[in-house]
Amino acid sequence: MAGPHLTVVPDAQAAPRIADVELYNLSRGPETTAARIRRLQLEARLLAREQVEALGRDLVALADRAAEIAEGGEAYPAGVRELAARMGADLPEKAKSLVALLDRLSPAPVEPRRPLIPPRAR
Repeated sequence: MAGPHLTVVPDAQAAPRIADVELYNLSRGPETTAARIRRLQLEARLLAREQVEALGRDLVALADRAAEIAEGGEAYPAGVRELAARMGADLPEKAKSLVALLDRLSPAPVEPRRPLIPPRAR
């Protein structure tokens, strides 16, 4: 008597996500040095932008914490409350200036377009 046919189903937790897998287009030739430099520069600009945007979010979070301290009453010394109140008012503006400066000096990079038809080998 044969037992039931069993199939192994991969665990969703153990299976790699699509974003974690690096895909290679085997129909294209190897990446040239110039193309690699452009790709790495684009990636560096994207990472730098993400870091500056994270700094802006952190400044806003610090401003919220400073406002809480400024409104904390007698639990905090008067000088600390005053400084926290000034920081709470100043930090959101600094965050906005930071993001505006980032947008003006280096707009969000757009990946360069690849030609639809690869150039012919010479």
